[in-house]
Amino acid sequence: MGFYTFVQIVLLPFFTALLCVAAVHSTMVRIAHLKEIVDVPNARKLQKTPVPILGGVCVFLGIVVGLGFTSVFENCSDLFVVIMATTVMLYTGTGDDILGLSPYIRFLIEILTVLCLIGIGGYSLNDFHELWGLGLIPSWIAIPLTVFAAVGIINAINLIDGVDGLSSGFGIMACIMFGSLFYMAGDTSMVILAAVSAGALVPFFFHNVYGKTSKMFIGDGGTLMLGVIISVFVIRILQHDTPCGFYVEHGMGLIPFTLAVLAVPVFDTLRVMSARIFKGHSPFLPDKTHLHHLFISLGFSHAGTTVIILTLNALVVLVWWAIYEAGASIELQLYIVLILSLLITSGLYYPIRSLTPQSRVYKILCHVGKLSHIERTGFVLWLQRTMDRM
Repeated sequence: MGFYTFVQIVLLPFFTALLCVAAVHSTMVRIAHLKEIVDVPNARKLQKTPVPILGGVCVFLGIVVGLGFTSVFENCSDLFVVIMATTVMLYTGTGDDILGLSPYIRFLIEILTVLCLIGIGGYSLNDFHELWGLGLIPSWIAIPLTVFAAVGIINAINLIDGVDGLSSGFGIMACIMFGSLFYMAGDTSMVILAAVSAGALVPFFFHNVYGKTSKMFIGDGGTLMLGVIISVFVIRILQHDTPCGFYVEHGMGLIPFTLAVLAVPVFDTLRVMSARIFKGHSPFLPDKTHLHHLFISLGFSHAGTTVIILTLNALVVLVWWAIYEAGASIELQLYIVLILSLLITSGLYYPIRSLTPQSRVYKILCHVGKLSHIERTGFVLWLQRTMDRM
């Protein structure tokens, strides 16, 4: 792809979505405060004051406007079913934010939405791409596997939304990583979707992390919507006869790659839900046992927690890339990704949680946590004032 194509399918949708969200953000904050659509602090929440929760609406608007503008130059009609699915998730999550829905009703809506992606859009996890020598799999296995994987990803993205910048920061990182693979493979529609999603998340991320009066949460509407988009990326990569399948011939493990990108959300969610079930509790029961809660309890700032978790996740991807370049088999790529993912989630959480406040390691971690608190002066204060003025 040439420079003109790059501008048309990456830069144009990215900046259109970015500018749209930047333009409407302050208005949405005022509406949320006026109508009291806010997240109220409680024993489980980490914020101390009510915060607007319509960030997902802003991000969704940026994505739709970005796709609409880009469709003048590129045919994006095959993304219609994806926009339909994200719309359903936005309404479901926002309704949950405002009214409170039963987790089982929300779970049912997620399943039905994924079935629509399968039935209308033809999205299906139906190819193992030579992992263990397996290729195309029959639909009676592919359909339940797709539902299980997509609903799992949607909820994993939703559950990491516990500190400022984490879900949106992860979303930006995932869109860049998946989008890069799509760009190299020539999958234009997925490149555009990744570009508008990343662009729409960037202004929200800065308001969420640095804003004071302009601060807003993405809400369940935003995280469920983002979860659908990321699950679509994963399905597209692993689907039979799609452009990304070309890389299997060169020894790239597509399943290990997708798991590496999703390392923290997926494996931390599996750890948390398994622990809840083991204790005899509902897997949907909210608690404070996620990886981000661990770092907050050690005294890390929200920004520090976000940086360290995203760095750990990026490390898994870098290690996967290194062993792929070294010529490791697809199976070995998978096993190393699985081991690393377990180490940075369960392997960190349980040993650190078992430390006593008197232990040397615990004191060192708390000291590092204090260093992550950056005083709002200089450049950081300028960023805050800039965000609040926008």
